[in-house]
Amino acid sequence: MKGLHGAFVRYRVMAYVTGVVLASLTVWLVVGYGFLDYANTDSKPELYRLLWMAHGWLYVIYLIVGVDLAFRVRYNVGRTLLILIAGTIPFASFFAEAWVHKNLRARGLIEAATPTQPA
Repeated sequence: MKGLHGAFVRYRVMAYVTGVVLASLTVWLVVGYGFLDYANTDSKPELYRLLWMAHGWLYVIYLIVGVDLAFRVRYNVGRTLLILIAGTIPFASFFAEAWVHKNLRARGLIEAATPTQPA
């Protein structure tokens, strides 16, 4: 399939970026509300707010590349929605990416990575 490798790489990168940012923010949220009095909005650092906004924009990009991949691979609506929703659940995008990778390899749409030998 034309462009599938590029679509998968874009999806993989966004799955990891979105997952790392969301996981970091989730830990920060638990610590902040549990121990740092983030219930008081004045005590939240500006970086905390900016990272949540960044996650929102990164998730929009994740949606775009996820839909692009789903169309190229011809996933049904249910699988597509599960892949897309994974970007909103901490750590779920890592599992979704692993499942997509395994599925594409099993269907013969991408090749398994071969380790390179040192020269």
